[in-house]
Amino acid sequence: MGIEGRGTDRAGRRRKRFLTPSEKYEIWLQLLRGEITISEAADRSGVDRSTVMKLRMVAKQGALDALAQSRPGVKANQVDPELAAERAEVARLSEALKEMGVRLMLVEGKGGLPACGLDPV
Repeated sequence: MGIEGRGTDRAGRRRKRFLTPSEKYEIWLQLLRGEITISEAADRSGVDRSTVMKLRMVAKQGALDALAQSRPGVKANQVDPELAAERAEVARLSEALKEMGVRLMLVEGKGGLPACGLDPV
């Protein structure tokens, strides 16, 4: 097979070439900055123009999806250690309060205040 046969299949079409994520990103950045056209990007990377156009659409949609999910000032999926510790403390105190309420009810009975000498109002 000669030089002219390189990179093509038997029908004379380009062989399918898969771009790495970093190659896709670089192409997208160059397109975004206006450094190259879609045709130039396709020729340089050895892919069809439709591949570059699809790459551009996918990158745009991915960026829009990410922006739609983000909320300014909120760090995604990060646990604040102080907040986690305070929530654990609240849960611990809630359980202790429940236990104390049960003990108080058992000691004084269901009537409540008569054990301390006061009449209920």
